[in-house]
Amino acid sequence: MHYRTQNKEVPHKGISEVIMKTIGNILWVIFGGAILALLWAIVGLLCFITIIGIPVGIQCMKFAGLILWPFGRTIEYSDGAVSFLFNILWIIFFGWELATTALVIGLFWCITIVGIPFGLQFIKFAQLAIMPFGAKIVRG
Repeated sequence: MHYRTQNKEVPHKGISEVIMKTIGNILWVIFGGAILALLWAIVGLLCFITIIGIPVGIQCMKFAGLILWPFGRTIEYSDGAVSFLFNILWIIFFGWELATTALVIGLFWCITIVGIPFGLQFIKFAQLAIMPFGAKIVRG
């Protein structure tokens, strides 16, 4: 089923797709997503302590919301010198801890066949924890 928006054909999402994403998100929150989102929120609050850290804290809070409800959204990365420099500083102070946590939980979930979708999401967020600057949340 399609509908027109500004002379473009846009596929209409079926109710079953919306229901599956909602169920996936609820299960995600129950089985580990809430913990990872809480860690991102804590890091964001720590960044708000300094004036220089406020933009970093805002970015952390955006990603905490993404991590809390990830299904149906994707991350697009762009490159740039400023993003690269911020990512290097980020890795030194907070990124490696968040990336390690997400990677360990993701590998744990990938042990079972049923847990593979959750494991892949955690691994995606491990990559985000290494390179959050220059990343953009896109509805997908």
